[in-house]
Amino acid sequence: MSNTTNTTNTKHNNFPTNILLIGSGGRESALGWKIFNSQSFKDNNCKLYTAPGNPGLAEFSQCVNIKADDINSLLNFSLENKIDFVVVGPEIPLSLGIVDKFSKAGIKIFGPSKSAAQIESSKIFTKNLLKKYNIPTADYKSFSASQKNEALEFLKNHSYPLVIKADGLAAGKGVIIAEDFQTASQTINEFIDDNIFSGAGSNFVIEDFLTGQETSVFAITDGENFVLLPASQDHKKIGDNDTGKNTGGMGAYAPAEKVATPEIIEKVKSSVIQPVISAMKSEGCEFKGCLYAGLMISPDGNPFVIEFNCRFGDPETQVVLPLIKSDFLNLLIASAENNINSYNLESYKKYYVSVVLASGGYPDDYEQGFEITGLSNLDSETLVFHSGTKIVENKLVTAGGRVLNIVAGSDSSVSDAISKVYSEIEKINFKNMYFRKDIASKA
Repeated sequence: MSNTTNTTNTKHNNFPTNILLIGSGGRESALGWKIFNSQSFKDNNCKLYTAPGNPGLAEFSQCVNIKADDINSLLNFSLENKIDFVVVGPEIPLSLGIVDKFSKAGIKIFGPSKSAAQIESSKIFTKNLLKKYNIPTADYKSFSASQKNEALEFLKNHSYPLVIKADGLAAGKGVIIAEDFQTASQTINEFIDDNIFSGAGSNFVIEDFLTGQETSVFAITDGENFVLLPASQDHKKIGDNDTGKNTGGMGAYAPAEKVATPEIIEKVKSSVIQPVISAMKSEGCEFKGCLYAGLMISPDGNPFVIEFNCRFGDPETQVVLPLIKSDFLNLLIASAENNINSYNLESYKKYYVSVVLASGGYPDDYEQGFEITGLSNLDSETLVFHSGTKIVENKLVTAGGRVLNIVAGSDSSVSDAISKVYSEIEKINFKNMYFRKDIASKA
């Protein structure tokens, strides 16, 4: 795809030239692509490293075989290779305090501190914060493992459906919608007795079920001011018509104009984003980086917080970043340098749809190691973001549950982008390939 940034010269003194992107999924593939195509990246002769990266990222960056959560090795590599700007993709290194450690070492880094990353790593922390500062969210009650009996008693007297959320990080799968007491009590037993999330579910939240339309927004903030990127909508369930188990996300589209109208976006800014950024600062855990708000827009047009994440969403990033016309690398640096007010966001008037190609069996057990064919036949405008792939004997093979993100855009409509992306998917093949056939159908 052609360069998606302004062509004004953005060469600066003291501009970071050795950039490290941490992560290996579809989100990081999109982040790396957008950084690499930023005009400032070209003007300043930057070099991009990714750790650990993937075969897609290897096309334009130097992949380094260090895991995203190996913070000490990442820091040593950065010091040895004069890395002067770091972008963190996934939530786990953020929750482990990578930003604190790199900042202490004098390396500029995009993302929140460990204390600020609690907004994702602890559902209980977030719900208590929202309650304290009167930021709209579902009514809730939190419980610890030692309060199992109290939780079961609470469930007996609660109306259904309701939502049960593991307090800690659970790879996007720690949220269960319970339609009845039997499902709810089974979920509590799995969280506590079966320990299905390795301790992340030993504390949990039970909250009211919200109705309406979901949307996701990313606010890039320096701890005080923010820029709101175009709204998107993802598809979490494995099956068509939102059936089956939750996944990390099976596709997305942007902009989500029907759900997130200009009027609603103004409400999101004034009643959710600005208040939570101010609240975090008041609590002594200033949030810098990408604040991802998962929202429910009620039938009367008011936003309620479902969740916050402390990083870009996956697969929403893959459709939001192609919409950004202004220099993306400069935006990330402005966040890290407390200078968001100087950034002028410009977006393309386009529509993008992303469909995840997954390994059959995902999100449960699945086979991998199957050769992927057909990518060379795709239209030059189609974006391919690798998620779970690797090279074996010079062949690209599947290496994860979510394998590829296929993204198509249109100047005219979402429906045109949908037609394009599904016609492109017909050219791709690997054994047990699975994808949803209704992505963006409600746009």
